[in-house]
Parts: sequence; C-alpha cells; structure tokens
Amino acid sequence: MQMLTMPDSAAAKKLYDKLKLAAPDATILFDQDCRLAIDNQHMLDELEIKLDSDVKVDEKMPAAIQASRQWHPEDTIIKTAHTRLGGNQFTLIAGPDSIESVDHIFAMADAVKHTGATILRGGSFKPRTNPYSFQGYGEAGLKAHRAAADAFELDMMTEIMDTRDFALIDGYTDIFQVGARNMQNFSLLKQLGAQQKPVGLKRGMSATIDDLLNAAEYILAAGNPNVFLIERGIRTFDHQYTRNTLDIAAVPVLQKLTHLPVLIDPSHAAGAHDLVAPLALASAAIGAQGLMIEIHDHPKEALVDGAQAITPAELEKIMQQTQAIRLSLKEG
Repeated sequence: MQMLTMPDSAAAKKLYDKLKLAAPDATILFDQDCRLAIDNQHMLDELEIKLDSDVKVDEKMPAAIQASRQWHPEDTIIKTAHTRLGGNQFTLIAGPDSIESVDHIFAMADAVKHTGATILRGGSFKPRTNPYSFQGYGEAGLKAHRAAADAFELDMMTEIMDTRDFALIDGYTDIFQVGARNMQNFSLLKQLGAQQKPVGLKRGMSATIDDLLNAAEYILAAGNPNVFLIERGIRTFDHQYTRNTLDIAAVPVLQKLTHLPVLIDPSHAAGAHDLVAPLALASAAIGAQGLMIEIHDHPKEALVDGAQAITPAELEKIMQQTQAIRLSLKEG
C-alpha cells in the first residue's frame, strides 16, 4: 500500500469520498485526520486523479499499515474504568492463571490491588496442551472473576479462545486476552475487531514480529483501535532451563515499528517462579509499558502453571524494584 498525506483533513476527506464513490470495493483507509492509504498508484491512474504538489506520497508502507508508526506516529493510549495503558504509563496486570474458586479470586484481587495493579487477570477457559488437563470453570469462573474485580475496583481481563464464546465472555470482561495459541485465529481477531473493548494480543510462540503486527492489524482493520501487544517468550532451540526464550529486544523493536502499547509476560517466558523477577526487571529496564504476571498464594497447589506463579509478597517486591528502575531511567 501507499500512504498519501494531504495538506489538511478537509482535503483528505474530500479525496477519500471521491475514491470510495469511484471504487467502493477497493481498500482505502482514512485516519480521520490528513492521511489516506490506497492499494497502489494504479488506482489513481485508472481513475484519472491527479494529486496536487503539496500531497506527500509514501510508496513503501508496511503490510500492517494501521499498526505502523508511519500511519499513527503518536502512542496509542487505551483508557478503561481503572487503567491508562500505553505511552509513559506502566501497567501491571496480575492474578492467578486460572480462576479456582470465589474465595481464592477474591483473595488474589485483594493482593493485586495492594501491589498497585489495576487489571485482574484470570482464566475461565483454558487452552491446555493435553485434552485431559483442567480446562477452566467456564461461566462460573467468569462470575467470580467479575465480582472480585468489582469489589476491589479493578478491570477484569480474561482469555477468549473461540468466537462461539464471545457473547458469554463479553457479558463479563472489560478486556479480552488473545493467547499465544490463538494469535492467528483470524475469525476470532475479526470478531474482537468488531467491538471496542481493549484486546491484549499475545505473541505466538513461533511468531515473528511481523506476524504479531499483522495479527494486530486484523483487529485494527475491523474497527477496534484498542489493542496492546504482549511479548511472552518464543520457542527456540534451547528450552531446557526456561519454558520459552524471552525476546527482550522485541520491546524496542516493536516500539519503533508500532504505536500500540507493548507489555511483557515474564511468567510464561520463564516457566519457573525464580526467574520471573529478573525477567520482569529486565522488561522494565528495556522500556516495556507494563507487565502481566501470574500470582498464587500457594503456587504448589495451583490448578494450572503453579511452577511459574509467584506469591503476592514476591510481586510486591518486584513492583518496588520496577519503580526504582523506572525512576532511575527517568532521572538519568
């Protein structure tokens, strides 16, 4: 695609309307400001449209154009009832991997609130490697999660795996999570793009940076601008000591390429509770705009992924250290 930067929004809107009228089925994007994107120069030639000399034409644009910095130079800031995500904000998403009981999620919500987090995570529908493993409590889990989030004035974030579950989950959650295994579930991405609640999109375990950006583009192209990206480690040749390899360089690379907020999930990258803290601190140092961390008061008793869960006390310490790192970088 190529991008046209018009002298002002009125000129951009005029050209957009003219192109849509002449070629209603063509891909024509308008950012409601002064930028248009079209398939190629041939469209203008075929329609015999001459551009004025003050129109800037960028011939080579990334495939994920709406996710790109060229299309949207300013950082996207996502606002919810309790959270500002993106820009200079540092957002903490925390909670158990799975909703286990009403009492437990309330206890975890209390702990999450105490650390300064604003988003309570937890799964009620769990994608598991083995079909016989615990798959989550479904709607009962969603109800408990919603009640706990409301009780402690937190936003609720939970995973969606299937378009068939959309209406049910939409009735409870504030933020949708797309897990690594569903990063390229294009029907699901389109569904989430057709509504306006924020979507946390995790990078697939074998996905490239461009794969992740193109997945985000599906949501943006369908009309939802409220997307944030989560690096959670990728598969490499060595997985003996960590569950995945955290691509720490993905943070500055993505922040150069896209305006979307970039967070890190050190829990899934590590796969071991003693590695969560150093990866979380490295994430803060590299400039991540937030963290997504699994906690449990008794990790060894957790129904899912107890090996990578840390205690609320450990999370509180991590957040204190993270704040110190960010303050040091700001002062430096």
